[in-house]
Amino acid sequence: MLTLYIGNKNYSSWSMRPWVLMKQLQIPFTETMVRFDSFEGQSAFKQAIAGVNPAGKVPVLVDEGFAVWDTLAIVEYLAERFADRGVWPQEPQARARARSVCAEMHSGFSALRSNCPMNVEASLPEVGARVWREQAGVRADVERIVSMWSGLLQQWGGPMLFGRFSAADAYFAPVCLRLKTYALPVPAEIAAYVEQVLALPGVKAWNDEALKEHDFIPFDEPYRTAR
Repeated sequence: MLTLYIGNKNYSSWSMRPWVLMKQLQIPFTETMVRFDSFEGQSAFKQAIAGVNPAGKVPVLVDEGFAVWDTLAIVEYLAERFADRGVWPQEPQARARARSVCAEMHSGFSALRSNCPMNVEASLPEVGARVWREQAGVRADVERIVSMWSGLLQQWGGPMLFGRFSAADAYFAPVCLRLKTYALPVPAEIAAYVEQVLALPGVKAWNDEALKEHDFIPFDEPYRTAR
């Protein structure tokens, strides 16, 4: 049985990606949530996860005692382990492009990630308006995302980025949440894609469970002092 170690569902965008992918593709797994308290070396979080992942981060996928960490590595492991589930698009060029955009997400969009942290339970349009006004990097990140998604939806016909759901949609699900939470302005066709992603059973299941946590972690919410 596969076990996926994750952080708080309300905050952990990286944990969300493989969790949604596995849930949406009906890959059976159990989860172990390791609550965020701090990312300092002696924190309870670091101490708990160190025995599973020497890098001290989530998510971590454990298969019969074998640990795989880093989201892209987890996705590739699942693609090989469950070759019939459609982790990546079937057509070679679509598959290559999906890997490209996931890698771009993996290493980029730092302005959006740092200025608009994921927060499932919050609605922060006023924070989003200020960030949009003051942070050129966020505007540039969103412009790139809009251009990327528009091109993919047009080329592969929607409703997901490559027609059918794949790792690419799971990878950008936290971005969809950020766009909604902070009410960042996007064209109508992009807003429609966001709503379709948020309506996916795997995404909805994650969000529903995040809303039950009722946990406030100050260092993950620099824009407010209480829930």
